[in-house]
Amino acid sequence: MIDLHSDSVVTTHAIAGVIAGLVRPRDIIVLAGDMGAGKTAFTVGFTRALGVSEDDQVSSPTFTLVHSYNSGRIPVLHADLYRLNSMAEVADLGLREQVDLGAVALVEWGDVAADVIGDSLTIELSHDENDDDARDIVISVEGHGWDSRWDKLRDSLRQWSAH
Repeated sequence: MIDLHSDSVVTTHAIAGVIAGLVRPRDIIVLAGDMGAGKTAFTVGFTRALGVSEDDQVSSPTFTLVHSYNSGRIPVLHADLYRLNSMAEVADLGLREQVDLGAVALVEWGDVAADVIGDSLTIELSHDENDDDARDIVISVEGHGWDSRWDKLRDSLRQWSAH
C-alpha cells in the first residue's frame, strides 16, 4: 500500500499524472471514495497527463456510465458504476473486453465490483477532515499487473507520502 496526502486539486492532478506516466494499455484503475472525494478530479489530471485534448470535457459519467477519450497516447475509458445494481450490469458494460483491445480504464465506484474487474490498481480518495481542499489517497493493487512497476510507482510518488 502507498499512503499519500494531497493538499489541493493541483496536487491530486500531479499525483494522477505520475500514475498516468506508468500506465500501460489494458490497465484498470479503480477509483474509490465517497461523493466529492476527488475521483473525477483525479481522472482529469490522469487524462491530461496522457495527452487527452482540452477539447474533451472530462466529467463524471454518472448518467452515461462510460465516457471514451481517444485523443491521448492511450485510449481511456472512464466508467462510473454508482448507478448499477448488480454484478451482471457491471459485466454487461464489457470493460475488461474493451481494455483488452488496448485501452486503459478508470472506474469510479469500481471497488464494489472487484470480482468482475479483476487485476487493477485501486486509488482510494478521502476527505482530509481538517482541510476541505486536501485529500488522503491510498493506493493498493489487486493481482499482479503492477508487480514490475510497483517500486517505481512508490518512488515516483514519495514526495506526497503521508508518512
